[in-house]
Amino acid sequence: MTDQWVLNRLNFQGCWQGRGRWFGRDSQDRLDLASPVRVMDPTTYDISFSDPDTGVWDGSGLFFAQGGKARYEISRSTYNTGGGCWQFQGAGGQSSLVPDPDRRRFGHEINLFHDRSRSMLVLLWEPVGTRWRLQLVGAVGFLCRNTSVRKPERLASMSPEAMLASLGGWSSVAETFWPQPGCIGQVSAAEPSVFVPEQFMRHARTAVMPAGLIFSVPEYLPDGAYQLEIGCLHTVELFQQLSIVFDANGSLTTWERRRFRANTKKVDP
Repeated sequence: MTDQWVLNRLNFQGCWQGRGRWFGRDSQDRLDLASPVRVMDPTTYDISFSDPDTGVWDGSGLFFAQGGKARYEISRSTYNTGGGCWQFQGAGGQSSLVPDPDRRRFGHEINLFHDRSRSMLVLLWEPVGTRWRLQLVGAVGFLCRNTSVRKPERLASMSPEAMLASLGGWSSVAETFWPQPGCIGQVSAAEPSVFVPEQFMRHARTAVMPAGLIFSVPEYLPDGAYQLEIGCLHTVELFQQLSIVFDANGSLTTWERRRFRANTKKVDP
């Protein structure tokens, strides 16, 4: 079976370029998801491999890196030592497993791929008093420059309700992955799943973002169990969803991925 390092290489290899938009708090300390606090154009991630087990991550137009640039050696032997990386075929990223006051950020990077396009969402919470508050949201629509694939047609901006309404009843399969260090972790066998818009829009903070992205997350992390919902409407016929599930102690338990397609509604006899 394909291990996590191989999935990472298959998903991310390429020279990815797009416009990065970052949204934060306004002058009245309200999260503004309409007007970005910074636009990084272009943002480029050039990820190459000299052999199956060794590569280089070279980025520019980065929000956090000094000078907007960073370069890292990557390898199978050092991949995912903390257990927060996750890969499915066509989806991958990294997550904080539990809020840690010493780190000052609780974050998730989600990448959803389709035909060598890549929609990336970054969600960052920071401690405010005794609670963790959503502070920054980044959205980038990438295209791999190493292919001849056309730039994807991004749908016009719409409300979350309008985006998700037509997807109700679409069917898919749910795949699950559990946090574990290293590369040997395997995605679970797929289970049938049906899209229910109300189950996706489980939080008051539900928003459509650039690059076909949508999310529903708590603005303040709750004390009990909860889950984050992130999706991308790649085309009018394909919606990909990632759910990040936390237990009553606030620890990440699973990542769940689904790919819903049009014309897959079940019809009662």
